[in-house]
Amino acid sequence: MASESYPPPFRSLNNSTQIVDSDEKADPVHDLEDPIPLVDLQSLKLGKQLGEACEQWGIFRLVNHGVPPTLLSQLQDHAETFFSLPFESKQSLITSPLSYFWGTPALTPSGAALHGKGTLENINLVEGFNVPIAQLNQFQADNHIVASFSLVLEEYGKHLARLATTIFEAMLKNLGLDPIESKSNLSNSTGSVRVYRYPRCSNSNSAWGLDVHTDSSVVSILIQDDVGGLEVLKDNDWFTVKPIPNTLIINLGDMMQAISDDKYKSVTHRVKVNKNKERISICYFVSRVKAV
Repeated sequence: MASESYPPPFRSLNNSTQIVDSDEKADPVHDLEDPIPLVDLQSLKLGKQLGEACEQWGIFRLVNHGVPPTLLSQLQDHAETFFSLPFESKQSLITSPLSYFWGTPALTPSGAALHGKGTLENINLVEGFNVPIAQLNQFQADNHIVASFSLVLEEYGKHLARLATTIFEAMLKNLGLDPIESKSNLSNSTGSVRVYRYPRCSNSNSAWGLDVHTDSSVVSILIQDDVGGLEVLKDNDWFTVKPIPNTLIINLGDMMQAISDDKYKSVTHRVKVNKNKERISICYFVSRVKAV
């Protein structure tokens, strides 16, 4: 993609030597095998696979999830088309209730983006936008690229709301909790999709798309392209989450760890940028109902 599509500080990444190595960034990563647990949605009632994955890892792959492969492909295609637009166009096209951000994954409680500041040493190498699914019908897009993308995102949100509820109810059952709790502890009205682009970077050994963090959500559901870069922490070791077509990555967040009384893990993870290729990922986050 043309450099004009990047936020200005990112445009020299392929020649940048500004980013300095640190001890944390030099942690060894296990990437020769793929130990990430795999859970079949059709077998959730059996419980054992799901329980072990949640207790030991806080992350698992989901297969037989029912989201059409054609929809997943459309999402990736639309994301690539949108991110190829000039930076200034993206800033002007994404308006409330959506929000565009770069340089940081942080959002205010209202969903407004906290824009990146400073140099490449202290910002994440990521750009993206946040889509509150319940408010998507309020979004008026004159641009045909954004309008088409919003329709696909709305359809995707419906599938992910279904999956989030199914997975959460299965986890509650494994924990011996009342399934009715799903109505008070999970609200699809809080569901949001964030679409991320991570630029390629010549100094990829010391650059991060997203630094080490956990998600604050109940669950996060991720699709990633074939570039990879997601790494998760287990027992003080880092593991690469390799891309596998037509699978979804389910991350447990801080809220799920609290609901389980620390029996389930909120997975610690990070995203590394690639030297040769951009990475695009799309993540659905769902949280607890806000107290009134």
